[in-house]
Amino acid sequence: MNRRSFVKAAAAGYPLALPAAALAAPAVTGTNLTTRIVRLNLQHTWTTTMSSSQYRDTLHVSYARDGITGHGEGAPIVRYHEDAEGARKAVESVRGLLLSSDPMQFAKIMSLVFKQVPGNWAGKAAIDIALMDWVGQKLGIPLYSYFGLDAGDTPLTTFSIGIDTPEITRQKTREAADFPILKVKVGLATDEPTIEAVRSVTDKPLRVDANEGWKSKEEAVQKINWLEKHGVQFIEQPLPAEMIEETRWVRSRVHIPIIADEACGRASDIPKLKDAFDGVNIKLDKSGGLLEAYRMIQTARALGMRTMLGCMVSSSVTVTAAAHLSPLVDYADLDGNLLIANDPFHGVTVEKGKLVLPKGPGLGLTVA
Repeated sequence: MNRRSFVKAAAAGYPLALPAAALAAPAVTGTNLTTRIVRLNLQHTWTTTMSSSQYRDTLHVSYARDGITGHGEGAPIVRYHEDAEGARKAVESVRGLLLSSDPMQFAKIMSLVFKQVPGNWAGKAAIDIALMDWVGQKLGIPLYSYFGLDAGDTPLTTFSIGIDTPEITRQKTREAADFPILKVKVGLATDEPTIEAVRSVTDKPLRVDANEGWKSKEEAVQKINWLEKHGVQFIEQPLPAEMIEETRWVRSRVHIPIIADEACGRASDIPKLKDAFDGVNIKLDKSGGLLEAYRMIQTARALGMRTMLGCMVSSSVTVTAAAHLSPLVDYADLDGNLLIANDPFHGVTVEKGKLVLPKGPGLGLTVA
């Protein structure tokens, strides 16, 4: 189409098909995006039914504009077929969109990112968190204020005890003396010795996570009925995520709540879980960030389900972001930053188990 025919078509009101290059807005001067993979070293070897590791690699994203830098992080894990390099490539694939868009239109931006990037939920979360941190700083308010929440309403967080030998389990339990509620990883043949080791040190309330470790509904019922006798408040994901009908069967035969974790990634997953689970564990890394996590909380609450905010092993960036939403939920397991030895930031803190949100704008992070 030459210039004359282009003008005639436009005047006639015909839709015009423009090349993609003509539609791409140029980057705004002074706007910058950086991505880097950060290796987080664990205080103890971290073992669940899925893996055992001494470190975790997470993706950190920085979004800078108008002299303000927003920080984001995503913690991809093998369970969701994600890794840090894949997350970095996913973020880089939308670099042009992020640099040319108005960050105050963050909801529109994230909608486009969700459409353009398949999977890679941890990478999407890193973008979402960085944008929301930037927006909060631009407005001069903490994110909990942006969401209309009271920082004093944060819940107690559990401290997680990974699967280990009875001796190390007792050591970890003693190290968690300041936390009034513990979360214990189970799902292997060592479940009974693990709980007995914890109970030899403390009588605190326990919350237990099987991480899909039990493979039959009969085993799950037997294990949960045994756990009920040892002061366990609820169980997370007793069976593989796809075994929803079997979990419904289990739920009718146990007496403590069952919380969905791996079975629940985004808000669209929640309605089908209502009759099988009592609640959902929401994590920014598997939902794609704060905006979707907020949507998940509201969806679950509307369906009468309990809500929990959890985390992967990550730095204070992701954990603090989740903590800003924590006044909305029933339970919190936001201790991923406490499990590492080289946190690059300071953010949310914990006093006698209670989450204490930073007062600064955005996430309120400071460099460690």
